Amino acid sequence: MGGGNASKEYEREHTPTNSVAHLLSYRDLFSNLVIRDLKVRYKKSALGFVWSLLNPLMMMVVFTVVFTILTSPNIENFPVFVLTGLMAWNFFANTVTGAAGTIVGNSTLINKVYFPRELLPASLVFSNLVNFLLTLVVLFGFILAFKIHLTAMVLWLPVIIVIELMLALGIALIVSAVNVFYRDVSMLVEVGITAWFFLTPIFYQLERIPNMQLLGMDVWRWVYILNPMSSIITDYRYTLLYGLPPIRHTLFALVEAGLTLALGYWLFRTLSPRFSEEL
Repeated sequence: MGGGNASKEYEREHTPTNSVAHLLSYRDLFSNLVIRDLKVRYKKSALGFVWSLLNPLMMMVVFTVVFTILTSPNIENFPVFVLTGLMAWNFFANTVTGAAGTIVGNSTLINKVYFPRELLPASLVFSNLVNFLLTLVVLFGFILAFKIHLTAMVLWLPVIIVIELMLALGIALIVSAVNVFYRDVSMLVEVGITAWFFLTPIFYQLERIPNMQLLGMDVWRWVYILNPMSSIITDYRYTLLYGLPPIRHTLFALVEAGLTLALGYWLFRTLSPRFSEEL
């Protein structure tokens, strides 16, 4: 009975009119959801937030040993090069893989209480963003330790973070909504994220991929166009490690992130009135 009432109220209130103002009216709930996600993530964990730092640091050590001792990648400041890519990737990957359970895992709450359902995947995204911003402090420590000179290009960093945030939020909305109807999505996402990891220049330079012409454009350009995370991670390195402006393909990543967010929000709003029925 409560679920039906919540569903009807959701359908009545969930209209395009004043949608932004409607979401903002729930900012206190959103803050509580973000804090709840952070608390649950580290509940009964001896190291707590430190795990968010240890994961990329341990992976950095592994990649450094493998690719400097065994293959000699000839990349300057390779540990920091890898750490930059890993931290940016972990923010994105943890968001996408975790998004699948944000609606399904809160079925009781959804069936009993009315609130904008978008807040659930959005709270996951922003809790991961908090973790990411905190790990950036460690990254800056490594940059200083390796005596990498920061330039004014570091001012581009907030722009790059916003682009990645838009992309992650858009995909999180899609994954969380579709997983309500097809529970296989969570499994597909895990496989897809693993494949995406190796197709993104995290522990290697894009220049190591053999370049050739494909439909009138070089392969490197296609990689940047088809994989926005390639542009985003390269931009982090350009601004933080090399003191260079973001690459020209950043515009593609911005457009793709914007379209993904718009598609995700539209799809979520379209499917959300049926959540209670499926849950």
